[in-house]
Amino acid sequence: MRGVQRNERRVAVFVILICFDSLFAVAGCSKRVSPASTAAATQTLELPRALDASSDAAAESGSDPRYPSYVAALAWEVRVHQEPSLQSPMIGYLRAGAVVQAGAKAVTKEGCSGGWYAISPVGFVCVETNVATTDISTPIVEALSRRPDLDARFPYVYGLVRQHSPIYSRLPTRAEAAHAEYALAKHMAHWLRAKDGASFRADYWTRGKSEPPQDARDLWESRASREVPRWLEDDAQPPGNLSGLIVGRRLVVGHSLEHQGFAFIDTAVSQGRRYAVTTDLLVVPVDRLRPIEGSNYRGVRIPEEIDVPFALIRREGAYSYELRGEAMVRTGHVARRAAIKLTGKEQVVGERRYYETAGGKWLWDASASRVDRFKRLTKWAYDGEHWVEVSIANQTLVAYDGTKPVYATLVSTGEAGLDDPEKTKSTVLGEFRIFAKHVTTTMSSEAVGEEFQLKDIPYVQYFQEGYALHAAYWHDDFGIPRSHGCINLAPDDAKWLFSWTEPRVPAPWHGAHAQDHGSVVYVHK
Repeated sequence: MRGVQRNERRVAVFVILICFDSLFAVAGCSKRVSPASTAAATQTLELPRALDASSDAAAESGSDPRYPSYVAALAWEVRVHQEPSLQSPMIGYLRAGAVVQAGAKAVTKEGCSGGWYAISPVGFVCVETNVATTDISTPIVEALSRRPDLDARFPYVYGLVRQHSPIYSRLPTRAEAAHAEYALAKHMAHWLRAKDGASFRADYWTRGKSEPPQDARDLWESRASREVPRWLEDDAQPPGNLSGLIVGRRLVVGHSLEHQGFAFIDTAVSQGRRYAVTTDLLVVPVDRLRPIEGSNYRGVRIPEEIDVPFALIRREGAYSYELRGEAMVRTGHVARRAAIKLTGKEQVVGERRYYETAGGKWLWDASASRVDRFKRLTKWAYDGEHWVEVSIANQTLVAYDGTKPVYATLVSTGEAGLDDPEKTKSTVLGEFRIFAKHVTTTMSSEAVGEEFQLKDIPYVQYFQEGYALHAAYWHDDFGIPRSHGCINLAPDDAKWLFSWTEPRVPAPWHGAHAQDHGSVVYVHK
């Protein structure tokens, strides 16, 4: 099975069972990656912010007199090297459209036609045609002015494919769309009246817009065009060819597939129909997508919200119990994902283990995961490192600052539990260090019966070959094993953990690589 691929040019840095989406990302979960699901909890999600490129770079990285100029990324991924040399280790990368503070002039031109520029806060970028430029007024910077929003739950807006459709290289006219999409008028009539159609999260695709939202039916009937960015006006194609799919003036460059998810930076209306703009500047009709809000679950801060020991309720239908004689008797329901203080006492009744709550009740361990201070602390803990403990049996993740637990949450590990990860969809056990982090990256599978592609999965942290910690925008089953080997987190948890572990990803970089100092991830039974 192959892991993640993109059709555009990629540079292979590692070859480990699977392919790479990013320059140094093993984009997959062992030999497989989690399939798409349409399950998602409701919660308000804002569109990424539109930001002025140069002011954003200065604000994010801080004003530094060493970097009075700017460099803009033109290629999908632009390497950041430790030294001004192609042979120097790569320590991170910029995504297309990113603008970073840089030195006033090149430090050398050896091996780089436009010269190597020092960038903030560290490293060097090669400025050359179609890779990077010192001209931040270039069209691709304008087109990608909506950068990943790291203040929001998700860095982008997401949608899952619910009906196949063409992927366009530009905004089509209605006549062109009708030619490319079978029975378009019939499809639109159904979508406009269906409960899960135009009225489902009706404002989702217009959030962040300056113009007030307009009813989808009124738009369709008016045949109006509105909210079209300048770079897409007058049948224009996007600057650059980030997807690698655009050939000449060809309108249809691909087709969306079942179990495919997209990330979007903007939407626009062409002749009454709204289209979403992908992160690589292609165009998909929103009426073929299911808008995704993502789970609103998040873990708990220790000890501010609750102190150890405590239980996280990981399943629906959990109960509290009282011990009456030699039997446990149900006394009431317990909410899924509740955090409940424990006394530390345990009781085995029959073949079941129960935990005593601070309120004198008992919780069955089949639905409650006990979170306590890890007993077998090792060198990295005593050295004061930030590190992560993951329990497969409990489906929990606990973040530690040295010897102190500071955050705990429910996760979804490999669906095969404690089986052999070489043969099944289970998570690898052991002690590892995070070696690569990505604000987003794409995961996909071409295995027969498991085909899917999930674009721009947020907050990805690789710790062993294709195994990663990452947000899951396609399900809300945290506390239950369901991944293909990766460790799935709710979006808010993934975002918090991403900012807490090493290596840090400097703004506005899109990824960072750890030479030897990544945070420890300890996965055990």
